[in-house]
Amino acid sequence: MDNNDKTRLAKLSINTLRFLAVDAIQNAKSGHPGLPMGGAAMAYTLWTKHLRHNPSDPDWVDRDRFVLSAGHGSMLIYSLLHLTGYDFSLDDIRAFRTWGSKAPGHPEFDVTPGVEVTTGPLGQGIGDAVGMAAAEAHLAARYNQADIKVVDHYTYVLAGDGDLMEGISYEACSLAGHLQLGKLIVLYDDNRISLAGSTKLSFTEDVEKRFESSGWHVQHVEDGNDVDAIDRAISFAKEELSRPSIIRISTIIGYGSPGKQDSASCHGSPLGVEEVVAAKVNLDWPVEPEFFVPEDVLKHMRGAVERGRKQESEWKTTFERYRDVYPESASEFERIMGGQLPADWESALPEFGDSRKAISTRKVSEAVFQALAPGMPELMGGTADLNPSTLAWLKGFGDFQPAGTGSEDLSGAVGGEWSYRGQNVHFGVREHAMGAIANGMALHGGIIPFVGTFFVFSDYMRPSMRIAALMGARVIYVFSHDSIGVGEDGPTHQPVEHLMSLRSMPGLAVIRPADASEAVEAWRSALLNDKGPTALVFSRQDIPILDRSKFAPADDLQRGGYTVWESSDSTPDVILIGTGSELQIALDAGKSLSEKDGIAVRVVSLPCWELFDGQPEDYREKVLPSSVKVRVAVEAGIKLGWEHYVGLDGAVIGMDGFGASAPASVLYEKFGITVQRVVETVRKLVKNV
Repeated sequence: MDNNDKTRLAKLSINTLRFLAVDAIQNAKSGHPGLPMGGAAMAYTLWTKHLRHNPSDPDWVDRDRFVLSAGHGSMLIYSLLHLTGYDFSLDDIRAFRTWGSKAPGHPEFDVTPGVEVTTGPLGQGIGDAVGMAAAEAHLAARYNQADIKVVDHYTYVLAGDGDLMEGISYEACSLAGHLQLGKLIVLYDDNRISLAGSTKLSFTEDVEKRFESSGWHVQHVEDGNDVDAIDRAISFAKEELSRPSIIRISTIIGYGSPGKQDSASCHGSPLGVEEVVAAKVNLDWPVEPEFFVPEDVLKHMRGAVERGRKQESEWKTTFERYRDVYPESASEFERIMGGQLPADWESALPEFGDSRKAISTRKVSEAVFQALAPGMPELMGGTADLNPSTLAWLKGFGDFQPAGTGSEDLSGAVGGEWSYRGQNVHFGVREHAMGAIANGMALHGGIIPFVGTFFVFSDYMRPSMRIAALMGARVIYVFSHDSIGVGEDGPTHQPVEHLMSLRSMPGLAVIRPADASEAVEAWRSALLNDKGPTALVFSRQDIPILDRSKFAPADDLQRGGYTVWESSDSTPDVILIGTGSELQIALDAGKSLSEKDGIAVRVVSLPCWELFDGQPEDYREKVLPSSVKVRVAVEAGIKLGWEHYVGLDGAVIGMDGFGASAPASVLYEKFGITVQRVVETVRKLVKNV
């Protein structure tokens, strides 16, 4: 095939991408045609000339990752998936944005084969991609040998102006530059248009200088339809391994639409029947039939199937040689990439008896980290500059920093060698990006990421947590300083509404353990949960350790809630429910009511609502019998939501507003979260029954 034929076929393929998107969006009567039309050439160039992937095996572990951060342009990736031979048919494209379709409005992980992450909220995809590139760098440093490489791939992102406006992109890209993630390449679709109009309205910064100052390799392609120039720029970016790369590609949104290109009118709405016809005529494309795919285009694009099979086959041959020479490393690599935990990991979990009077659950969490780290290399993560406070760290297991930096001894460093082999990630004060980066690490595979901060600052990362829950990503959030028990730091640092807020998020397991033994079980539950994220909520203040010879075993936490103590074997008159440090208040109140008032009391620990609500009905009825109407919940958080368990006849001892600055003991007294308040409340309820 001569150059003229190659140019003709490339142009034809690019227009096929454009008009599959245009027809699908027009058919659905909703969508975003502007980006697929303007960005088709860069996507074609990347997918046909650079992207290593196997449409026959979308989960091949050493594939390049492609993230469409500008997820509103979803029809671009759907067109690519169909044309390159994924399990994604023309009928799937026709079903764009319909119930049960493989082509939802924005790309969704685990819905569409070949979609690496769920995107749509702008900036999230860039954060995810930083996590994927970090995972690749870490696994390559850990498992590659001088003579054999088994981890060697790139992470590509297609991002738009909106992605770069979002604060999360500033956070994530700043860290990526610091970490020198040279195998991260961003294609920036610079069309200078956003939903509301020209970017001149709000976004006039020098993006190239911004990225240069963050340590990125920067290039500019002036014509977004120049396949050769885009090809050269990507090649240069791949060679620049000491810095992440961004390629600013100047495009025309809605390219080819005579009446709407280069305007906001084609950003988020179908072109309209007349404009679809005009665009097809303008680009010399058949008006009919809809969803037209030329045979030579399909043959050309489907070449990705054979290339991908060959690339994966070559990798498998390499891996078999790796297995022969490095059998232990190969076995471990296969285990972690398969998401399987070590066979004997639970035996490493520490045990806490009643020998110590009290210990904060954040301190217990720290002990779990140190116990698990030697046998769980897939555990990797860090905090938003708060590891000395949240105690979420792996001491002695190195800091994840640019390779070749050498051993450093810096204030705040966790210890161990500085290299990409390090398992401690210093995210800096970047909670939002931290959450997204953890998502990318989890979905890359081979990593069980943990991230930590003060519980009150979960607000800063909530959008990333929501995406993790939507994707079912295995991320562990380690939140400390869980309540007004924070004390003197005051209401700015005292989470009040956060437990209820996160409990309302579908797919997120929120666990607030009541003592050391429950804290260990909370970690066990989090690691066993491979279906979604888990939020572990730990105390700053010390909490008494329950003597489990007198109380129910802590492993009942695995069911979300359980009867921890009751005054008699008979059906209780009253049920007290507590979580975290307030379980001790419920226990003390229950004993007082039993001894002084002769009331039959059951005390229930309810550390995880999601786990408990997922139990069989007969178990839930056994713990919280519907016949018992006098119920009181005790929790140092907002009361709203506890009606789910106490009913309209029950009561909640908790917070009605924000906290205050004072010692924790004073705050509990002033806000009425006390044993006496529980006792008085129960007496009134019993009297009115």
